[in-house]
Amino acid sequence: MGARGAQPAGTTGEQDAATAVRAMFDSIAPRYDLLNHVLSGSIDRFWWWRTARHFRHILSHPQARIADVCCGTGDMTMALLRRRPPQATPVLAIDFSHQMLVRGAAKFAKHGAIAVEADALHLPIADGTLQLLTTAFGFRNLANYEAGLREFYRALASGGELGILDFSEPGGIIGKLYAFYFRRVLPRIGRLLSGASSAYTYLPASVGRFPSPSEMLTALEGAGFRDTRWTPYTFGIAGLYTARKP
Repeated sequence: MGARGAQPAGTTGEQDAATAVRAMFDSIAPRYDLLNHVLSGSIDRFWWWRTARHFRHILSHPQARIADVCCGTGDMTMALLRRRPPQATPVLAIDFSHQMLVRGAAKFAKHGAIAVEADALHLPIADGTLQLLTTAFGFRNLANYEAGLREFYRALASGGELGILDFSEPGGIIGKLYAFYFRRVLPRIGRLLSGASSAYTYLPASVGRFPSPSEMLTALEGAGFRDTRWTPYTFGIAGLYTARKP
């Protein structure tokens, strides 16, 4: 895998990077939802819906054990919950940013999810427990991608499935237009609406540093996953990595 993990500007080492990422998300939590919808033109809602639909065969089972890791303010969690039957086993919604998780819990606590404040690299989940683990736009922020995949593999039961929804960099004319928006326009809008300039400078930098789809698929297979696949969303601006623990 090309990049080992997220590295915000000015950080050195994994612990330093993780601390900076947590502080950054805590700082932008109050306006995170607004910024997400504005900066994506609300197409992020479609991406969450499409991801949840992909896993409907698991979500429809009341006893299925499910975790949404790096859940942030809970939009992916809510998309999963909408496909859960009544009285189903609660979904674990996990994040290490306290301020993001507080806002997420306000959305999903009454709909069948339990908020858990924990690091994605050290999940408080027993080995071989989950039938499904998802993470939406959070995996890219882990301080160590390979360690994250190993931890997800550990937590999944045999036959369990993994879904990683995240940004990518499309090619061609779409890619050039996207790159201009992402690197020039988005940071300015993010700074104006949130007052946190570093967070929206970090975002395009983190996408540029993130492994390509082919590198991610290789890393998934290296971690032991099988049936690995990347499905591009919206011209490849985002995409869903899926895999199964054999």
